[in-house]
Amino acid sequence: MRYNTQKQKEYVTNKNYTLPAWRARVVVIFLLIGFLSLTVRAIYLQGVKDDYLKQQGEMRYIKEIETRNAHRGMILDRNGKILAISTPLESVWINAVEIKKNKNTEKTFAELSNTLGIKNNELLNKIKTNRKFILIKRQVLPEISEKIASMKLIGVGTIMEYKRYYPLAEVTAPIIGFTNKNDEGIEGLELGLQSELDGTFGISKITQDRRGRIIDSPIEIQKETPGKDVLLSIDNQIQNLAYETIKNTAIEHHAKAGAAVVLDSSTGEVLAIANWPSYNPNNRENITTKEMRNRAITDLFEPGSTIKPFTAASAIEEGNFTPETIINTENGVITISGKNIHDTHPEKSLTVSQVIQKSSNVGATKMALSMKPQIFWEYLNKFGFGQKTEGGFPGEAKGILRNWQKWYPIDQATMSYGNGISVNLLQLARAYTVFANDGRISPITFIKKEESEQTKYIRTLSQKTSSQIKTMLETVVQSGGTATTASVYGYKVAGKTGTAHKIENGKYVNKYVSSFVGMAPASRPRLIVAVMIDEPQGGSYYGGLVAGPAFNTIMSNSLMYLKIEPDQQITEHNTNSNLSIE
Repeated sequence: MRYNTQKQKEYVTNKNYTLPAWRARVVVIFLLIGFLSLTVRAIYLQGVKDDYLKQQGEMRYIKEIETRNAHRGMILDRNGKILAISTPLESVWINAVEIKKNKNTEKTFAELSNTLGIKNNELLNKIKTNRKFILIKRQVLPEISEKIASMKLIGVGTIMEYKRYYPLAEVTAPIIGFTNKNDEGIEGLELGLQSELDGTFGISKITQDRRGRIIDSPIEIQKETPGKDVLLSIDNQIQNLAYETIKNTAIEHHAKAGAAVVLDSSTGEVLAIANWPSYNPNNRENITTKEMRNRAITDLFEPGSTIKPFTAASAIEEGNFTPETIINTENGVITISGKNIHDTHPEKSLTVSQVIQKSSNVGATKMALSMKPQIFWEYLNKFGFGQKTEGGFPGEAKGILRNWQKWYPIDQATMSYGNGISVNLLQLARAYTVFANDGRISPITFIKKEESEQTKYIRTLSQKTSSQIKTMLETVVQSGGTATTASVYGYKVAGKTGTAHKIENGKYVNKYVSSFVGMAPASRPRLIVAVMIDEPQGGSYYGGLVAGPAFNTIMSNSLMYLKIEPDQQITEHNTNSNLSIE
C-alpha cells in the first residue's frame, strides 16, 4: 500500500486510534427518537385516527351505489284515468375491460351488432374508453333483452329502466309534456311536477377487490321509494272533446293553429287545454318545437274585442257610466291623436250594453278615455293582464301590459278594444272568472281540488258591476249580437267575440286571430270555455263565425257530459239570423 504523505501513513497505522464517544451517543439517541416516534404514531393512528383509517380503507374497497328501480309516479286525470305511466324495459350495457379479456371479442361484437342493430365500428369505439359500465342500447323490446340474456356473452348485461307511455298521445301531449330517457320530466306538467313524480333511488353498499370486482352481496342502506301519483284537474273526456273540436275547426278554416281552454269557473280547475297542431309523445323522432308548444299558455296574442267587457267594467266601477248610459259613437269613426278608429257597423249612438253587444270600438274608446291612464291600468292589472296565472305550468308567458306612464291617448284608446295588449288564452279565460264569480277571480290550478278545499278568490269588482257585465255578455249570443253561433240550446250563455289583426315586423297585417270566451249556464256559471284560432283562411275570420261554433260544440257537449241542468226554456232553437259581424 502506498501513502501520499507520511502523516497519512501514521494516521492509518496508529494502533491507538478510536472513535469519539459522543458519536455513539448521538446515534443511540436518534435511534431512540425514531423508535419513540414510530410508537407514538402507531398509537395515534390505531387509537385516535382509527375511524379515519377505516374510512380510507372503505373508500378503496367499499362503495355506495344507487339502485335505479324506483318508478316515476303516474299522472292521472280527475277521474283516475291514466295520462302518463312508466313501463319497465331493459337496457343493454357492456364492460369494456371484460370484453377485451375475452378471446371471442369479434364474435361477441357480431352477435351484438346483429341483435341490436349497432355497427361494429360503434362498439369498437365504445370499448376504447376502458370503462366497466357503458350503456349501448337503451329501452329495448322485451324479446331483444331476452335474446341478449340467452346469449350469455362475457362482459354484456342488461339493466332495468323505465320508459314513459302516454295513452292519449297527441290529445294531451302539449299539456302533459314528456320525459327524457332517464325518466326525468323535461316538458309540460312532467317538468312542472318533477319533484312530486320523481321517485327516490335506493342506496346499497358493495365490497370490491382491487380490480373492482364485487366480492360480497350488496347491503341495502336506503330503501328506494317510487314517485307519487298525481291527480290532475283535467277531465280526459272533455280534453278529447276540446282537442277534436279545435283540430277540426283549424283544418276546416285552413288555420295555422288553434287552442281551447275549459275551466271550472268556481274552483279555477283546468278541465281541458287543447292545442293543434300536436304531436305523439310516444314517438318523438320527427317532432318540431312548433308542434310541442302549448299555445294556450306559452303563446301571446292580442285579444281584440274580448277585452271590451273589462273596459266597460272599469268605467262602470269608477261611476262614469251605467249599462243604460248612451254614448255618442260618432257614426262609427273617432279620431285620436290624428288616427282614426272605426266600427264595423257605424251607429250614431249606443248604450253601454249595446257597445258590448255590437262590439263598438268607438264606444269602448270613449269609456277608456273617461278614466285616468293609471286607473285604467290598475283595473287591467287586477284582472290579471300582464302577469302569469301562477298555475304552475313551466314556460308560461305573462303577457304584455305596458306601464301607464308610457301611454299616449291613442295607446289607451286601442287597448280598450284589445290592441296594444297581449295575453295568453289561459290568462284570458281566467280573467272571465271575475264575471262568473260575482266580481271575484279564481286562482288557476292543474291539480284536482278536494271537495273540502276552499277556493281563495280575489275580489276585483263589486258584485253589482260583475252582474251587469254578465247580463251584457248574454246579449252577444242573442239575436243582433256578434256570436249567435255560440248559443247553446237550453242554456243561457254569456260571452264575447274577438277578432284581432296580427303584427309582423312591427306592423298590423291582414292576418287574424279569431277568438271567443264565454260561460254557461249564465244564471249560475259552471264552465268557462275560451277558443282561439290562429290565422283562419278562406274568407271567414271573424270570431263569431270561426271561434263561436267551436265554443258551442265544446260547451254544449261538456254541459251534457257533466249533467249540468239547463237554465233556460227554449221552444225554438236559435238561428244565425240577424248576426252582427264584428
